[in-house]
This record gives sequence, C-alpha cells and structure tokens, in this order.
Amino acid sequence: MARELKFADAATQQMVRHAEAEQHETVWDRYDAMQPQCGFGTLGLCCRHCSMGPCRIDPFGNGPKTGVCGATADTIAARHIVRMIAAGAAAHSDHGRDVAHTLALIVKDPKSAYSIKSESKLRAVAAVYGVETKDREIMDIAAEVAKEVLTEFGQSEGTVRMVKTAPAARYKIWEELGIVPRAIDREVVETMHRTHIGVDADYKNIIMQGMRTSLADGWGGSMIGTELSDVIFSLPKPLRTMANLGVLKKDYVNVVVHGHEPTLSDVIAVISKDKKLAERAKKVGAKGINLSGICCTANEIMMRHGIPLAGSYMQQELAIMTGVVDMMIVDVQCIWPGLDKTAECFHTKLVSTSPKAQMPGFEHIEFDEHRAIETATQLLEAAIDNFPNRDGQRTFIPDVAERAVAGFTTESVFQFLGGTYRSTYRPLNDAIIAGRIRGLAGVVGCSNPNVEFEEGHLTIVKELLANDVLVASTGCNSITCAKHGLMQPEAALTYAGEGLKEVCRAVGIPPVLHMGACLDNSRILRVLTNVVAEGGLGEDISDLPAAGAAPEWMSEKAVCIGFYFVASGVYTVIGKPLPVAGSAALNSYLTDGIEADTGGRWEWEMDPIEAAHKMLRHIDKKRKALKLKPMMYEQPFPQAE
Repeated sequence: MARELKFADAATQQMVRHAEAEQHETVWDRYDAMQPQCGFGTLGLCCRHCSMGPCRIDPFGNGPKTGVCGATADTIAARHIVRMIAAGAAAHSDHGRDVAHTLALIVKDPKSAYSIKSESKLRAVAAVYGVETKDREIMDIAAEVAKEVLTEFGQSEGTVRMVKTAPAARYKIWEELGIVPRAIDREVVETMHRTHIGVDADYKNIIMQGMRTSLADGWGGSMIGTELSDVIFSLPKPLRTMANLGVLKKDYVNVVVHGHEPTLSDVIAVISKDKKLAERAKKVGAKGINLSGICCTANEIMMRHGIPLAGSYMQQELAIMTGVVDMMIVDVQCIWPGLDKTAECFHTKLVSTSPKAQMPGFEHIEFDEHRAIETATQLLEAAIDNFPNRDGQRTFIPDVAERAVAGFTTESVFQFLGGTYRSTYRPLNDAIIAGRIRGLAGVVGCSNPNVEFEEGHLTIVKELLANDVLVASTGCNSITCAKHGLMQPEAALTYAGEGLKEVCRAVGIPPVLHMGACLDNSRILRVLTNVVAEGGLGEDISDLPAAGAAPEWMSEKAVCIGFYFVASGVYTVIGKPLPVAGSAALNSYLTDGIEADTGGRWEWEMDPIEAAHKMLRHIDKKRKALKLKPMMYEQPFPQAE
C-alpha cells in the first residue's frame, strides 16, 4: 500500500497513488525497504577512513570506545561532519568556478552564446576585487574580473575577498578565530588532509577548519556563482510563473531540465522559443515545445525567464511517470541514478550533459560552452523526434499547478520597499524596529523521504508568517512554497500576521520571497549584511532578529550551508540532527558552545511547530537585546518553560 503523504501537494499525492496502481516504484518505497538503517552511521560512529576498520564506537554498552588507531567518538564524528562540509563546499564552489569560466569565455569569444546582461552587477563585483572600472570598456573589466575570481580558487597567498563584504564586526570574529578562508580549493583540500588517519584528532580544531571551509563556499564559491550568474544570465526581477506537475502539457513536446547549473538550461530556455523548432514540433503532431524544470535548475530559469516549475527534488521520477515527458536533460547534483528504471517503463529520453555526472541508462550528450546553441538545438530536436513514441494510453497529468511570483534578489526586492529611484533597506529596518515585522527568517533546503514530505517546510513557514516574520526562501523549499500558493502576494491575506500583512499589501510582495536556487543562499547572507549596514539593528549579523531553518535537509551541500550560516552568526534549526549524536562533546558544542565563538548555533528539532517556535523565541530574544518596540499586533505562541 502506498504511503499516505498527508502534507504533500495534491499533484504528488495523485502521482504516488497512480504509481502504486501501475506498480511503479517510488523513492518512498525504496526508503521503506531500507529500514532499519544503520544506527552507528546515524550517530556518526562508523569510521571507514582507513582499512584497519570499519571501526564502530559503542556509545551505550561495553563495546569499543575508540577505533583501532585510538580515535575517539569525538574525533570520528567531527571528521565525518567536516568531510560532509568539504563535499558540499566542493559541489557548490565548483558550480561557481564553471560560471566564472563562462565569464572568461565571453571575453575570449565575442560570438559565444553568452553575453554580459548586467553591467551594473559586473561593476559591483569588480569593486569587491579592486578592479578599476572608470573609463574602461566593459569587456576589459570582465576580463580582469574573470582572472581575479578564478585565481581565488587556488591562490597560494591572501584570503578570499568576498568575505570582506561581511559586516566588519563579523569579519573581526573570523579573524580572531583564525577561520578566514585563504582560497576556496585550499580549504577543501586541507579538510580532507586533516581528516586522514593520523592527522587532526581534536574535535574542536577539526570543526574550526570545517567552518573555514564552509565560509570559503558561502562567502566565496557560492557567492561568486550567484554574483556572476546575475552578470551573465541577467539580474532576476520579480515575475509571474506557475508551479507543479500540472504545468506539463499533453499536446506539447515536454522537455524537463533537472540539476543545478544554468549554463545549458539558460540557452535551452532561449532556443526553445525558436520558430523553426516550433514548426518541427507541429510536423510530428505536437502544438509546440513546453519547457519546465525540476530542482534548482528549475529555480534558475524560472527566476530569469518565467519558465514554470514542474516540481522539486522528490518529484523527479513522478514527472517521468506522467508519461508525457519526452526528454529529461540533467547536469549535476541531486539527480537519481535510478531514474533509468523509471524511464524504462515510458518513452522518456534521459540525457546527461556534464562530464562530471554520467549515469548508466542515460544517453550522454556532453555540453560544451563553445557549442552551447548547437548542443541546445540538438537536444530539443531529439526531444521533438521522441514525441511520436508516446503511449497515449499511459499518460496521467495531475491537474494541479499554482501561480507564483519569483525572482527576488538582494537588489530588486527592496526596490519594492524603497522605490525604483530610492532603493533602500530603510523601510524594512523601520518595519522591524516599529514592530510591524517581528524579524527575518531564511527557510531553505532539500526534501527527504525520512520525514513527512513537505510538512516541515510548510508548517514552519506558515507558523513564522502568522507571527509576522518575513521569510526568504531558496532551493526545494522555494518550490514547495510555490506549489502551495505561498509565493503569491494574496498569500499574505491568508497566512500573515497583521503587521506583516500590512507591509506586504503596501508594497505588493508575497510573504515568502523566492531568492533562487540552493547556490543562492549567498543572497540571504547579502540581505542580512545590508540590513546591518542600514543601521538600527546592531553591528553584526548575530545581533539581528533573524533565524534560519532547513527542515528536511538531505545533502552534504546542506551541511555546508548550515555551517556557513552558523559561522556567520545565524541561529540555524534543522529537522533530523546532524550525524554527531554519538559524540556528547561535539553535539553539545554545535548546539550550545559554538555560540560563544561565532554568535550562531545549531538546533535540532524534528517537530516543525516547535522548530518554528524556537526560531520565534530566538528572534524575540534578539529584539529584546536591541530594546526594540513591542510588536504592534502581538501573536502569542508557547514560550519555553
């Protein structure tokens, strides 16, 4: 019997029931079959870093208390978690490196498929890197910026320069802790070295290097990726779109892009509108081409082109099960290698495009930026040619799609508050100071079959809105919020407290702001930095009435993201705890002691209502420390005993 997904969107519920009726396996079936999962691994106490093991530490009974080499539970758990940070930093920062290479390509090849869409953003990035812009040609500026940025990945001296755009008080803390990142790749490499057998064994010292690695990503590689994506693919501006599986169209050639990198998907978004391709589609019996996205590639092209969202990470196989996806084009990250088993039952072509992510059962058409238009055209033509292979008797598209407003950025969102000619954070700060808005929250991250699908995202967000907290969202949480109607301006009337509702109605924004893909968590760091700079709410990010949450986190990238928010001074709540529970000392440090060092800390809380209330208590504690006015429209919620 199919699992009952009580909180999931209606399209997912329909597809899971349809999958059971058609005897198709889903991710929830595979998760249930995996139970019980390894308890030692869940506690972070199974070490396989050398061949003397695997070593398992017994935290409860009379079993071993150290590994063969003598490593304790503290050492083993710390090594595991910082290796997760390193993998997450590598994934996001490598994405940033690829975007930087695309900027270099624009300079070298004037005929490339790419161009500089935002000169103002390029000049802003140039200022960070000390690149002179006055009286210079834009391509000369771009060439120097590309060189400086790419150097930062592997430089042997100096520090990552984006880090210096943080509040001065925050940068001073990092200097005192010795965790200012020196180079992006260097920190990943040093983390892997330190966690090799026989190197660093002090759990706190290991965690400090982990935080330095996370900062190299959040204030380095990821921030570079976001900033340069705005330069190349355009600075997003709020636009209207649709979200959920109902955006798929039975009479159209459906192409779904899935993954994270915009270099190919952005070109596909443009080429899909080509009249010649539309005519080709009509010749095979289709009305045209319908492009949509899954996961963070969806966020990238939605916020710049208005391309609709087909679904989130957990819906990738459900999209194929509709029977109308003629091609799914994937690049990197969060792609299930088991999709080929689902596609075998349908006509869907699966195409991998990155040399970093080839998969059995996928056709591989390697993407080359120098041949971007040619590759995009080739893929779309192949999708069109596959349309006649559909089995018309095996199609099932849930009639479920929601309107959404997406594409807010650090720059554009507060043009709404300050006006086009007076873009400023002052109205936001004043609304917090006056008690109309209680505070700010970033709710981000993946979905995971080990929790009730979408319950964490929806419950936390709705509880925060009801208590006048403005929510910024990225990644799959954004897709969940979009699917459930929380990214419509009208949502404020239903879900927001009276103060937040007033602000949203006055400026016409949704109560949940879509700020991009998971890479774009750097935008939230920028927002917090700008709020500090505007004044009246403290000198550092840790002073702000703000909190973060990743209710259904899943990937190593999420671990890295959480650590760079904690290292930046943000109280960060996640559902399922990090795999450190087997080390009492490390668990205590991350959820308590680390706050004395960084001003931020972790909180594990599986109950989404209590998670939201803990965030609200933290926000109120910060309001009290800042001696702000009481809330205009107080919404009582349970306080801690």
